[in-house]
Amino acid sequence: MKPAPFDYVAASSVEHAVELLAGDIEAKVIAGGQSLMPVLNMRLGRPELVVDIGRLDVLNDVRINDSGALLVGAAATQAQVLAHPEVNRGWPLLAVAIANIGHPQIRNRGTICGSLAHNDPAAELPAAAIALDAILHIHSSRGLRTVAADQMFIGPFMTALAPDDLLVHAEFPPPPAGAGWSFREFATRPGDFATVGVAVQLVRSDGVVADARVVLFGVSGSATRLHSAEEALMGSSPSRVEDQVRAQLGAELDPPDDAHASAGLRRDLAEKLTIEAISEAWERCT
Repeated sequence: MKPAPFDYVAASSVEHAVELLAGDIEAKVIAGGQSLMPVLNMRLGRPELVVDIGRLDVLNDVRINDSGALLVGAAATQAQVLAHPEVNRGWPLLAVAIANIGHPQIRNRGTICGSLAHNDPAAELPAAAIALDAILHIHSSRGLRTVAADQMFIGPFMTALAPDDLLVHAEFPPPPAGAGWSFREFATRPGDFATVGVAVQLVRSDGVVADARVVLFGVSGSATRLHSAEEALMGSSPSRVEDQVRAQLGAELDPPDDAHASAGLRRDLAEKLTIEAISEAWERCT
């Protein structure tokens, strides 16, 4: 299929893009196009205007800021972030999440911020952003604001972004000293969307879990932080509370039944991957 007709403007600046988004017609942002173009081609969305920010050099940055956080601009591709020398060393969970996205051709065009703004329920990056306590920088005609990743994703293909908001940067703070991590997913074939996946970050102190992030994706309308499992882990070692974590997963998860997988399969995969990921993250704690 082909998109419905729309007007196209290549924004000349961030301010120009924000001005276009704040206009009287429905407008959508495009950078790499890996999220928006399928929506347009299948006519699941029919914006009157597409605003291209992909040529804005000011948004094509991947750098470490003065506070030691990784700052990723809205036009920076996933491959660009993955190739950055600091990412594999400082943010390995993010690197593995990116490496699991589609195929190289997708990563060469797709952007980090585009995936976060799109919020596909099976996407890797929203879960990674929540697990890593990412901060999202948003520009609109009302000014600048920040939104924590765990407040950003509110439903399938739904975020805290207003129609005239532009996500300009994603900020990933440095993981806590000694943090252990794991990222696991199951997909029917390499490159397919994940059936189920999990991102885990743990901090160990005095032989017990001092902080925990456990985030599942593919099991509901959006990446889901499992607060009950995190609470079960706190103040203990994972092996001592494995049965309790399993019980919390069983009580909390209500995955969908669809053409890709049954609810029962998703629940079983979520339990298996989560327990494995928690164990792996714990082993990586230093």
